Amino acid sequence: MALLGDAAMLLWYDILDEAVDAHDEWHTREHFPERIEIPGFLRAQRWVAESGSPRYFVVYEVPDIGVLSAGPYMQRLNHPTEWTRRMMPRFRGMTRGFCKIVHRHGTVLGSAALTIRFSPGQGGGHRLADWLEPTLEALTRRDGLTSAFWLESGLTPAMTHEQSIRGPDAGVDQVLLVTGYSREAIDGLGAAALSAKVLADHGAAADAKLDIYQLACLADSRSPD
Repeated sequence: MALLGDAAMLLWYDILDEAVDAHDEWHTREHFPERIEIPGFLRAQRWVAESGSPRYFVVYEVPDIGVLSAGPYMQRLNHPTEWTRRMMPRFRGMTRGFCKIVHRHGTVLGSAALTIRFSPGQGGGHRLADWLEPTLEALTRRDGLTSAFWLESGLTPAMTHEQSIRGPDAGVDQVLLVTGYSREAIDGLGAAALSAKVLADHGAAADAKLDIYQLACLADSRSPD
């Protein structure tokens, strides 16, 4: 299965330029291992944009959305480590969504990804859904593409001590995540089949946000020490 579980926490953010190396070391050595030790956290992914903003896209896969409001996760967020407290002020423009997986296609997680944050346009929800679900299924059969997911926000993240250090987070409504082994195929999606204009033509609001990433790190809670 390309994404484990039926829900995911999705994050997009930037880091101060001078703190990128420090962030990557902290995120790899402490933050990922800490997160996947939380009951219900199945896997963690960090993706990085080759250019543009936001630099980072992070995914935490969970069996159900309730894990993201449960006591063990809240305990970590309200009692950050010293290293985490030093890193939080260096974050910029955090968008964070607690999302349910609405549709999933494909069983392989690719190394390149297109993320699209969007909302249905006025009166366009049913028309968008009727077009989008079969479109995503068809896309995963294209050369270079491996999996596609449609997610929607299902829970509003609570304010925690960790968030209070870095500042309030923005939220998401709906998200498309398409992965593949070919960066060229992923680039083509954003320029054509899933461009903001095509989405708007089929019922989405005109302000869809498209970003392209490469997989940098993956941590699996089932891996041996």
